Amino acid sequence: FEREITPVTLPNGTIVSTDDGPRDGTTVEGLSNLKPAFRPDGEITAGNACPLNDGAAAVMVMSDTKAKQLGITPLARIVASGVSGLNPEIMGLGPIEAIRQTLARAKMSINDIDLVEINEAFAAQVIPSAKHLNIPMDKLNVHGGAIALGHPFGMTGARIMATLINGLQHEDKTFGLESMCVGGGQGMAMIIERLS
Repeated sequence: FEREITPVTLPNGTIVSTDDGPRDGTTVEGLSNLKPAFRPDGEITAGNACPLNDGAAAVMVMSDTKAKQLGITPLARIVASGVSGLNPEIMGLGPIEAIRQTLARAKMSINDIDLVEINEAFAAQVIPSAKHLNIPMDKLNVHGGAIALGHPFGMTGARIMATLINGLQHEDKTFGLESMCVGGGQGMAMIIERLS
């Protein structure tokens, strides 16, 4: 993940070049002993939900004309995007319709997509999304999702995009799809084509 992180030098000279995740020392036994987070009889624990991380990001989006004027080689281009709305009580399933919409706008199928990044607010949300959309598991969050890497509120979309582009470059693939749910009852998705 070195290509996704810009080191920051603190006033005392310490260089910060890693984040808090993945959680060191995590074991299956430790995960199985975690208490439910929301309801006494619930299934969601700190082990199958993403940790809240901090972070900052900057993303540059411009037309191909402007990129040529500035002499910039784009990393990727936006092929299509989509937004969906649904009942906030099932907000975790927002990616399903947003991805369907985005694939239709791009005139593509999930088989045309090389890598998929879905923000893992909870494992219970990503698994049904993948099943409903027939996303092969070997294409999904191949470098780990938010449960492993963290969920830096405010920059999660940028983090997912950086991870997706990095994955496409590393695997020498072309088309990537990113998606996330939104707490108020939305889903968002975008397909990109790697250019460099």
